[in-house]
Amino acid sequence: MMSAPTPATTMLVPDFPFSYDSWLRHPVGLGTLPSAVHGTEVAVVGGGVSGLTAAYELLRLGLRPVLYEAEQLGGRMRSLPFPGKPEYKAEMGAMRFPLSARSLFHYIDLLELRTRPFPNPLAPTTPSTLIALNGGRDRARRPDELPDLYHGVASAWEKALQERADLAVLRDAVQRRDVISLKALWNRLVAEFDDQSFYGFLATSPTFRSFRHREFFGQVGFGTGGWDTDFPNSVLEVLRVVVTGADDNQVGIIGGSSQVPHGLWEHRPTTLTHWPKGTSLASLHGGRPRPAVTRLRRTADGIRVTDEDGAERGFPAVVFSPHVWTLLHQIDCDPALLSTPLWTAVERTHYMGASKLFVLVDRPFWRDIDPATGQDVMSMTLTDRLPRGVYLFDEGPDRHAVMCLSYTWNDDSLKVATLSAEERLKALLTQLGAIYPGVDIRSHIVAEPLTVTWETEPRYMGAFKSNLPGHYRYQRRLFTQFMQDGMDPEQRGFFLCGDDVSWTGGFAEGAVTTALNAVWGVLHHLGGATHPENPGPGDLFDVFAPLELPYD
Repeated sequence: MMSAPTPATTMLVPDFPFSYDSWLRHPVGLGTLPSAVHGTEVAVVGGGVSGLTAAYELLRLGLRPVLYEAEQLGGRMRSLPFPGKPEYKAEMGAMRFPLSARSLFHYIDLLELRTRPFPNPLAPTTPSTLIALNGGRDRARRPDELPDLYHGVASAWEKALQERADLAVLRDAVQRRDVISLKALWNRLVAEFDDQSFYGFLATSPTFRSFRHREFFGQVGFGTGGWDTDFPNSVLEVLRVVVTGADDNQVGIIGGSSQVPHGLWEHRPTTLTHWPKGTSLASLHGGRPRPAVTRLRRTADGIRVTDEDGAERGFPAVVFSPHVWTLLHQIDCDPALLSTPLWTAVERTHYMGASKLFVLVDRPFWRDIDPATGQDVMSMTLTDRLPRGVYLFDEGPDRHAVMCLSYTWNDDSLKVATLSAEERLKALLTQLGAIYPGVDIRSHIVAEPLTVTWETEPRYMGAFKSNLPGHYRYQRRLFTQFMQDGMDPEQRGFFLCGDDVSWTGGFAEGAVTTALNAVWGVLHHLGGATHPENPGPGDLFDVFAPLELPYD
């Protein structure tokens, strides 16, 4: 007798373990609206993956989404082509996606996009990894080839997770979608650890008494690499990533991640209410979204939106997906649209900065063998120096290849924020020259470097949200804002979404799932309903509601 297959791990976030992927897959659809409101315009602010997910599903429900975008479609799913070689892309924002992101992959599969394993440190498909810390250099193809110190650090982390967070039980509950066990255990951890930083969690764990272990763990981390830039953040942020498998089994999207939002913009749904076959978001907008929103005002019958061209339109509902900080100064927002506690949560939102620099090279020269060592001349690199993380992408020995020479966060990102692209490149090549003496990276570069610093990008103030200790209550207010029956009437109809509203900032899955919350909110607000066989997140809110910590 064959045993049942092990269920696939999903990003079933323990704060609100609603199965969005199951809701999306159900044949009865997400819900229905009264025919009288079919074709009703609903504003969607922001053309990133969250805004486009919301707009796409609202279109399928029979509404007319009106999309506003200040810069370019895609948001932080930004794949830039190299000048002169547009077939090669640099992923300036999101570039690696865990297979546990089942809701995101619903759309990746819908668009028939292809993926490949991402070359993370020590991943099975990564040729080799070099760790350059404290002046030393350790190279390995598999974790078991690293020196004993690294195994001690990995063991300390695993023991800390098992002993203090019951990791095995949590992961098992996620995998089996046992939401009762998951909520019971997670709620206890929230109450215990909301006020604790990631570093505080490590420093108070018996297995991490050694500062050396904490230092090496900060530089090397687990999964995608170093985690010391997360040390000031709430340890709950990290535990969510570990529990949901978000830092494991990651893939990149062949041809660039921006194909997801652009694909949703152009896609013609096969199942549509009200609209004729062949309708897409692009066709409803004449191929271009509306420009940036400059003003939001409550009116007697809805919300009035003013854009950069001076055009004003009234809507019964607005879905807002950009960083919530833009409501503080980039958009003239009616204070009445959010309650005072929600405005406080907006103000307290904490964003992490990030910088990247990419170059295009003539070939994947790093696979050349050094005759002196018999090893590749370069490897995927983790270091405590300026570059921090070096990622290598190639499509064969006879093609050009892409190098991410640096991927940094927070303070490390600020170190290069005032430098031009060429100045950054020069500084990085100097540092990498010390790690790889004799390797002339510059001689292989065939295009100008492409770079980004998200904290200085127009209309951005960081890469993504990450809560500080004590921020759980604020995050709960933002996430649950789509539940509006108990709100004052003047606050209804305005729905926040995006990864900074989610429990998993920095992951496209959170952007998608909060967009689906907003879709349910609009459906409910306009008198629609889900099918009894396929209840949505709002229908089951009382079952899955995030823990409400005491305020006094």
